[in-house]
Amino acid sequence: MSNALKNIAEAKWFQNFIILAILAAGVLVGIQTYETTSSTVRAIAPTIHLFDQVILWIFVIEIAIKMGAEGARPWRYFLDPWNIFDFAIVAVCFLPFNAEYAAVLRLLRLLRVLKLVRALPRLQILVGALLKSIPSMGYVSILLLLLFYVYACAAVFIFGGNDPVHFQHLPLAMLSLFRVVTGEDWTDVMYIAMYGCDNYGYEGMAELCTQPHAMPVFGSLFFCSFMMFGAMIILNLFIGVIMNGMNEADAEVAKEAAEEAESMGGPTREQRLAQLAVELSAIQKEISQIAIAEDETEKKL
Repeated sequence: MSNALKNIAEAKWFQNFIILAILAAGVLVGIQTYETTSSTVRAIAPTIHLFDQVILWIFVIEIAIKMGAEGARPWRYFLDPWNIFDFAIVAVCFLPFNAEYAAVLRLLRLLRVLKLVRALPRLQILVGALLKSIPSMGYVSILLLLLFYVYACAAVFIFGGNDPVHFQHLPLAMLSLFRVVTGEDWTDVMYIAMYGCDNYGYEGMAELCTQPHAMPVFGSLFFCSFMMFGAMIILNLFIGVIMNGMNEADAEVAKEAAEEAESMGGPTREQRLAQLAVELSAIQKEISQIAIAEDETEKKL
């Protein structure tokens, strides 16, 4: 029995069926967002609820099949963190909620769309890479926070009087610098510092411009240097850390696949190396034969 359930759980058609069920669950949640604005959706609400329950029980059956595939040790199902993730998503949909918490229940049902991460192996690798990158990303985040803090304090002292909308106090300055580092109209913030609030950026709120002070050289140097350090260097460190995590995750997946192949009677590492040596020898022979043929052709000419 457990072998039959294991064959079903590992079958391609079963995995594709679960993916379709996940996509259908996502579509149903999207349709339910129109219940308050569309009379048509309100009219078919019972049908939507029925389909929603059918999909939920499909996920329950999926869990039962995978637990049954473990035979006499169904608890081994929970040794896989992804299985715990799937189980938790399905379990929260059975929590008792009153009608007043219907919106919370819908949000919990929306989590079923995240099962796509479990169903698609490449998404698993990507999520695994992100999780592996968290420790290194933490140090990069600390470095970025220090940069924000230093520049924000300097901005309050230097530009606070000229531009109170963006740099009146430290939290506001850090928020403004976040806007700058994301590239959202950051030049407007720079131009206010360069030309003064009485000449740029404070149209319609001139009463806030009480201490105009133009700093064309220092303003441009301040914001351009912040963009260079923040956006062009430190933020790119995040990309480098994630790419390193992707490489590590790919290496782990390849290692697990090789170990699984060996455990199932596939070629060992030594056998693969021997096969590779034979293939290289054959390639060398072909190259030497081509070289001999070319020499004979040149002699005839």
